[in-house]
Amino acid sequence: MPTQRNPWLALGALVVGFFMILLDMTIVAVANPAIMQGLHADVSQVIWVTSAYLLTYAVPLLVTGRLGDRFGPKNIYLIGLVVFTAASLGCGLSGTIAQLIAWRAVQGLGAAMMTPQTMAVITRTFAPDKRGAAMGLWGGVAGLATLVGPILGGVLIDSLGWEWIFIVNVPVGVLAFVLVVWLVPTLETHEHRYDIPGIVLSGVGLFLLVFGLQEGNTHDWSARIWLMIAAGLAFLVLFVVNQARNTDEPLMPLGLFKDRNFALSSLAIAAMGAAVTSLMVPAYFYLQAVRDMSPTKSALVFAPMAIVTGVLSPFVGKFSDKIAPRVLPTLGFALFAVAVFWWAVLMAPDSSILWFLAAALLAGIANACVWGPLAATATHNLPVHQAGAGAGIYNTTRQVGSVLGSAAISALIAARLSANGLSGGAPIGEGSGQSIPDQIRDEFSTALGESMLLPACILLIGVVAAALFVSHSRSAGPPMDKLAKPESVSH
Repeated sequence: MPTQRNPWLALGALVVGFFMILLDMTIVAVANPAIMQGLHADVSQVIWVTSAYLLTYAVPLLVTGRLGDRFGPKNIYLIGLVVFTAASLGCGLSGTIAQLIAWRAVQGLGAAMMTPQTMAVITRTFAPDKRGAAMGLWGGVAGLATLVGPILGGVLIDSLGWEWIFIVNVPVGVLAFVLVVWLVPTLETHEHRYDIPGIVLSGVGLFLLVFGLQEGNTHDWSARIWLMIAAGLAFLVLFVVNQARNTDEPLMPLGLFKDRNFALSSLAIAAMGAAVTSLMVPAYFYLQAVRDMSPTKSALVFAPMAIVTGVLSPFVGKFSDKIAPRVLPTLGFALFAVAVFWWAVLMAPDSSILWFLAAALLAGIANACVWGPLAATATHNLPVHQAGAGAGIYNTTRQVGSVLGSAAISALIAARLSANGLSGGAPIGEGSGQSIPDQIRDEFSTALGESMLLPACILLIGVVAAALFVSHSRSAGPPMDKLAKPESVSH
């Protein structure tokens, strides 16, 4: 329920840490060559610097969202922030690749504790008809962090060294802790029974699925990988069956999906996560390997997208409160798809970078129309006592989408290189700064452009999902006021 404190101050405090944890999803992309050199690691090892973080971030989200409902979102957020900040220092001080991977896994756990709480606090402190502006800021931060990561990473690596992409989190984490303690209210907690079978089934299922997808390309999609993915899907099917039969208090209340807009928003944010993750891989290959750009310069090509997203998101979010929920996300997904198709066409050795910047500007407008309005639509009808559960579901689908996009684009790039006669003939490794020999630049560019069609098509899923949104009054879910009273409440 709304509190006497200014909810905007609380939101401002929360997004400082939120920005930091999302930044760490993409900031490592441009650091991989420097990490390989500094810690004497190979490609398969350095990939796990990102994979470990994504894995321990995605798997616990359903549980950590519910923990916020039970023990208070402020408390769980602060614990996660301490874990994340301490792990960041551990990453920066790592002397071996194994230490760095281990600390990145701990970082992911901290991030998983923090992320659902930001949405839950917004849901519980802003009235539904005022939530669009708040989610606009939240969504702007989410989109901006994803896009700024490579830019900031390139600057820090070029000037101070790879360690500083982690060490810089320490003062930011301390500041975020102070701000949250000071400005975020202590919200009422709701008693929840722990759904142990649901926790086990979802944890095992998500782990096997995410791990299998992350490792698939490394192991040439062997029978063992497919068996792992199949087992993960089987556990998740059992999890859904278990949740449907759970008449007590399931970990993932399936009743939330009766709200048409929440269900469609979860699908749309998965598409957004998959598209953003997958488009960055061929884009950076192209800019660094084909166009001979440094990590910093290649990241700056996307600066218009980051800047426009950050500037427009709060205004778009406020405007979204006044119009039908389908309008802005549908427009945003459509414009983003156009921008990505545009990049795919431009991927030739002699294309004008100015056109890339123009497409990035269009993508920035598109992102501003998606992140905030989509989150506002997803949370509009969430009952207060299930705000954490809903936020956990929403963020889990986003993270799983990101992993799916990462795995799919890696496999597709390898396949298109092979189809263009370049199997094994070009440097493949995220963040690779190696230049491509002149005689194969055309074929390499063609393969990357063809790969870029994947995220463009994924965004069309978002277009369809957003176009099917209905007005909040027509939502199929139960009214919020009938669900807002939990069985027992403690203060």
